[in-house]
Amino acid sequence: MTTTAVPEHYRNAAIAHVMLDGAAAAIDFYARAFGAEELFRIDGPDGRILHAEISIQGSVLMLGDAEGPFFKAPTALGGTTVGLHVFVDDVDALTHQATTAGAELLQPPTDQFHGDRTSILRDPHGHVWVLLTHQEDLTPDELLRRARG
Repeated sequence: MTTTAVPEHYRNAAIAHVMLDGAAAAIDFYARAFGAEELFRIDGPDGRILHAEISIQGSVLMLGDAEGPFFKAPTALGGTTVGLHVFVDDVDALTHQATTAGAELLQPPTDQFHGDRTSILRDPHGHVWVLLTHQEDLTPDELLRRARG
């Protein structure tokens, strides 16, 4: 059996739309840290980004400058309630690239019980990223057995 870096059932996942202060700077950071490619952006008349999309190894992320009553940046809230999970080809290499670019390492790349090698980072805009490289396919029973230790 061949194991792929991104499990098929995660290829068409919900797309996160993150709001932050300084979206243009965030896009530049994500390019340096994660090799993100900017797909497009819509600038507002005040220079803020109303909407942009980037791709990190094929995973699309929407983002924009936080404003209005509905969206706040993690830095305005004192943290975030969402972790952005992105399956990547080489979690070790991308974690090194991200920390070199200025991401805060919260958990170094570690083999996990769920069959993925995982690291956790916080970007300068307050978002928490969980980078994963899939290493082995597990049955639901094996996953539960491992989770219980």
